[in-house]
Amino acid sequence: MLDRIKASLPCLAPAEQRVGKLVLSDPRSFAKLPISELADRAHVSKPTVVRFCRSVGYDGLSDFKLKLAGSVSEGVPFIHRSVDADDKTNDIVVKVIDNTVAAFLKYRNDASTANIEKAATALVNAYTAGKRIEFFGAGNSGIVAQDAQHKFFRLGMHTIAYSDGHMQVMSASLLGPGDCVVIISNSGRTRDLMDTCDIARKNGATTIVITASGSPLAAAGHIHLAADHPEGYDRYSPMVSRLLHLMIIDILATCVALRIGSDKLKPLLQEMKNNLRSKRYA
Repeated sequence: MLDRIKASLPCLAPAEQRVGKLVLSDPRSFAKLPISELADRAHVSKPTVVRFCRSVGYDGLSDFKLKLAGSVSEGVPFIHRSVDADDKTNDIVVKVIDNTVAAFLKYRNDASTANIEKAATALVNAYTAGKRIEFFGAGNSGIVAQDAQHKFFRLGMHTIAYSDGHMQVMSASLLGPGDCVVIISNSGRTRDLMDTCDIARKNGATTIVITASGSPLAAAGHIHLAADHPEGYDRYSPMVSRLLHLMIIDILATCVALRIGSDKLKPLLQEMKNNLRSKRYA
């Protein structure tokens, strides 16, 4: 959580930056002090403290302080242990699993339920209005985009996934108000995805970005679902980030499915299951 705040500082207004620096200097005290004292210490107004909490992806001061207290008090172990060249198989198994579990636990503490709610609402609105829902990614993130398309089309939604930059630009050019595009990126600095996001947004489509805090893509989208981790995107193949992105897609798909309702989905999924039986050996 503290890494996420630190990464977000350059994107914040000067007054909000002072609040962020106060958090980083003494997170335990920040989680306990009343808003009036926090505002005095940061030399800002009380509304600025609340705006800071929302700017970094939380519902408000109460939600921020709850997550902050959990992060510094519970001590969720986020120690990214890099695989070394001389590691034995047992070491590799432990490190890869530990990194993944720690990333998931960290996300559980840091996740902005408000932004997840906004993203789910945008997707359901697009589905209800018969609008387009598209998923874009490049490289490893392109595979996540395909997984997202697979999950959402089973809910009866008209979805498509593109990992080719030219196809993304052409498709984004055809989007309009009411349409929804989910853009997935580990680094948040891929040129094609940034261009695509700008085009889609200019045409009035709702842009949901799943990427690292403080990145250009995080600031470019309408709704940012932060996926922060210490794994360097320029070393090896991004493993933790891919799993984190997949988990966020699962959360979104579950939220959307519950909003659509079992009365509508249950018959659809049952018929799909029945039709697939012939594809399996008895």
